[in-house]
Amino acid sequence: MPRQAVPKLQVPTLAHGDYSLSADAPENFSLVVFYRGLHCPICQKYLLELGRLRAEFDKRGVKIIALSSDERERAQAMSDKLNAPALRIGYGLSLSSAREWGLYISSSRGTTSIGIEEPALFAEPGVFIVRPDGTLYYGAVQTMPFARPHFDELLGALDFALAKNYPARGEYNGEV
Repeated sequence: MPRQAVPKLQVPTLAHGDYSLSADAPENFSLVVFYRGLHCPICQKYLLELGRLRAEFDKRGVKIIALSSDERERAQAMSDKLNAPALRIGYGLSLSSAREWGLYISSSRGTTSIGIEEPALFAEPGVFIVRPDGTLYYGAVQTMPFARPHFDELLGALDFALAKNYPARGEYNGEV
């Protein structure tokens, strides 16, 4: 729920130590990008774009983590494909934590179009922008890998939000 605390998030990363959202301490926001895993060719393309724009998020005081429920070896294989060493890649997200974040969980359909076996269960994608106080500013979840938020559009939205001190929206949960 916007303006409310997000669930706890702690995972190991490949090259940046253990990650804890509550200790991340961004200037303006944390960008949390959940991806499906190594088996997903759309995820690779999506994370390539995120890696390319990472410095633009840095300029806006936004710290990034991309993470999945993949184990270390699969996360490392994805990182190797990305060749973006500054992009923080987390791994080992528990499916119970994914569900707390509102992510959809899928079961394996076998080998994907790129010849990589899907895990038995894995989380579908989600993108969240979290304020330094741990409250949700923006969230988007998908039931499948298609039609995700574009990172260049998120940058424009962040520029507007920061310039206008625009509040998180969608916070009303009373009677309608």
